[in-house]
This record gives sequence, C-alpha cells and structure tokens, in this order.
Amino acid sequence: MENRSEAVRGIAGCLVVAGGAAAGMLVWAPYGRRGIFGGFEGVTEWNVLWLGLPVMTLGGITAGLTLVALAGRKWRRALGAAAALAALTGFGVAFDVLEGPPLACGPVC
Repeated sequence: MENRSEAVRGIAGCLVVAGGAAAGMLVWAPYGRRGIFGGFEGVTEWNVLWLGLPVMTLGGITAGLTLVALAGRKWRRALGAAAALAALTGFGVAFDVLEGPPLACGPVC
C-alpha cells in the first residue's frame, strides 16, 4: 500500500507541474499573438517568442514545483523553488520579456 500512495502522489505532482506549464503558456499567449502576428506597422518582436515563452513556461513549472513542495511539507525545496521563481521573475522584468510591438496610440501621442 505504501508504494501505491507514493505513486498517486507522484502522478498528482506531475499533473500540478504540467498544469503550471500550461498556465504559463496560456498567460503568454496574448502577448505572443500580439508580438509575433502583427502589431504596429507589422513589426514583429521575436523576443516575445525567444524569451517570453520559455520564461513564462519555466515560471509556471517552478510555481507548480513550489506548490508540490509545500504540499509535501518539504520546506527547503519549497524555499529553493520560490527563490528560482523570484529569479525568473527578476529576469523577466529586467529584460522585459513580454514587451510586444509598440501600440498604435494615434494622434494623441
């Protein structure tokens, strides 16, 4: 019985992490659509794809790992995953990975 409960917890952990990755991609999707498939004067911002998608996906995975570690009461692992999530957030903010093409603001600008 011990092995079965460990297997169920492992599968649940994998599903949580996969859900985090999917959530990261879904959050990225509006930025990717706007940045890659046209924008202001047809300018394509490839950094949204090359930097934004991996950072958002890894962020979702790391958030899932943090939740799994917290649920398993593995405090050091949770702290390490939270630190990795903070580092990814800092990288994303520093390099503005979700910056799309400039918005058309009309004559007001």
